[in-house]
Amino acid sequence: MPSHTRQSTARKSVVLAAALALTAGLAVTAARADGGERPATNERAAAPWTAAWTASPQRPSIGFKPNWSEAGFDNHTLRQVVRVTEGGDRARVRLSNAYGASPLHIEAATVARTDGTKGAAVEKGSLRHLTFGGKRSVTVPAGKQLSSDAADLGLDRFDSVTVTLRLTRTTGPATFHAQSFATSYRAQGDHVADTGGAAFGESTESWYYLAGVDVRGDERPERDAVVLFGDSITDGFASSTDRNRRWSDALAERLAKAGTPRPVVNAGIGGNMVLNDSAWFGDKSATRFARDVTNLPNAGTVVILEGLNDIGFSETDKPTYKPAPVVSAEELINGHRKLIRAARAKGLKVVGATLLPLGGSDHYGKHAAAVSDAFNTWVRTSGEYDAYVDFDKALADPEDPERIRPAYDSGDHLHPNDAGYRAMARAVDLGAL
Repeated sequence: MPSHTRQSTARKSVVLAAALALTAGLAVTAARADGGERPATNERAAAPWTAAWTASPQRPSIGFKPNWSEAGFDNHTLRQVVRVTEGGDRARVRLSNAYGASPLHIEAATVARTDGTKGAAVEKGSLRHLTFGGKRSVTVPAGKQLSSDAADLGLDRFDSVTVTLRLTRTTGPATFHAQSFATSYRAQGDHVADTGGAAFGESTESWYYLAGVDVRGDERPERDAVVLFGDSITDGFASSTDRNRRWSDALAERLAKAGTPRPVVNAGIGGNMVLNDSAWFGDKSATRFARDVTNLPNAGTVVILEGLNDIGFSETDKPTYKPAPVVSAEELINGHRKLIRAARAKGLKVVGATLLPLGGSDHYGKHAAAVSDAFNTWVRTSGEYDAYVDFDKALADPEDPERIRPAYDSGDHLHPNDAGYRAMARAVDLGAL
């Protein structure tokens, strides 16, 4: 099903002005502990950075699967694998200590192309030591984020990248991203420069401290990164581990196959809400929107799919689904309006999405169904978004439109399976992005 587009002349002017502002006075950047950037005089002028992969930071919590966030790390080496959706001749990583109670000391860090056949192993000859302001060690203040210097590592679109962090000191509870649907590895002692993976005997399905991988090349790209913002459906819940089967992956692959490749990055958090913070499921949408969307390098479009948890948590009594106030359609719509304004203020195109069918799930009830219908009607008819994609219709069971089509259902009647995530990507009008 296609998306539907509406963009005014004034809107185009905003985007053009933002693009001109971005390209004016370009400079290579180096790390700064407050999360900002400063010009680096010892590197050549180059094109701006582009976000090639992201993960939205979360507070330490138990999560759905065992993880290391609450215990943290002590004399460990942490190895994490991600897939980029843009290539370049240089790369940098973004590290977050957003929810740390104390400064995070990184003794050393490396980046490499992944040896996809050998677990935690990396491709020989590709390992690069990362620096931060010219030094191999760095301390990230509590509540802050920083970027590494540029590493001379060539990456192609859809390459797997391994980032390794040496954590010599006791970290305390760790800022992390709970649901990675990818394997991360841990070893005792110093293995930051290992090319083999034998030492990495522990594993988990979360990412820790790693908030992004950015790339750049010789060309100055347009602001073309597509950011997908939302909850567990955007995050990729129930997709196949280590196979990159989220709908963000499927959309990036579809764009490339169509001959219009663009970076697509994932800013989903499982359980996230538009209107309320959650200790388990992250800060509410408006609180994290700048960090996770508008401040990303080279972001040009955001697709917003969020609200099922706002209306569904009140239908069940699970302790993790708190707070769970009963939310009206107007309250949810007003929450989305805040996001639309925030995106446009930074010159981003903003695309809305209808909520997926939720019949038969633990989020379903008469109130949630009524609010979902009213919200979806607003997305389709109000014209307040620049464009929209109709996931409700694309994934609905023709025999019972309140439910996800069985072929697309992961089994909980709420989250798509791999085929369902591919269907979501097919539902997008690529010209609307």
